[in-house]
Amino acid sequence: MMTTKGCTVLVLYDGKGLQIGAMASAVYDGVLQASGARAIKKQLEEAEREDLLRADALILGSPNWSGITGSLKQWLDDRGDLWEDGSLAGKIGAAFTTGRGRHSGLEFTLLSLIHWMLACGMVIVGLPWSERMRVSGSYYGATLTGEGTPQDMESARDLGNRVARLSLSMVSNYSG
Repeated sequence: MMTTKGCTVLVLYDGKGLQIGAMASAVYDGVLQASGARAIKKQLEEAEREDLLRADALILGSPNWSGITGSLKQWLDDRGDLWEDGSLAGKIGAAFTTGRGRHSGLEFTLLSLIHWMLACGMVIVGLPWSERMRVSGSYYGATLTGEGTPQDMESARDLGNRVARLSLSMVSNYSG
């Protein structure tokens, strides 16, 4: 009988934007919906290099400031040794963002977060197409504009849950 091992998903975000904390909470809630998944939610100022190493999966969030915030960019850049030594290779990664307008660079922000994770050798998870995306979200990750909608929060929960389920599967299949 195969036993399913648990996994830990780190939801890490820069809290300097409107609604980014609410979005991070929705992602966190989605992770917790997956049986066996443990979620840790941290703002950038609370996070340490070891948090990345201990997590089985990482969901990065940044408000859209024509890309990611400078403080998050510097924090990630300062962890360049992680991509050099492959410490994060094979872990699941995903992204979320918030902004003021639907066409204000949200996907660029998601792609900037994803770019860093790809450089680390992470396996990227997005959202599959749904009718909800006609007005909310992106397949690159979860998005929220302005005050947000219930659909934006549902996409964030879906992303968290999807990452947790895939991470549980990987941990179960590839752990000793």
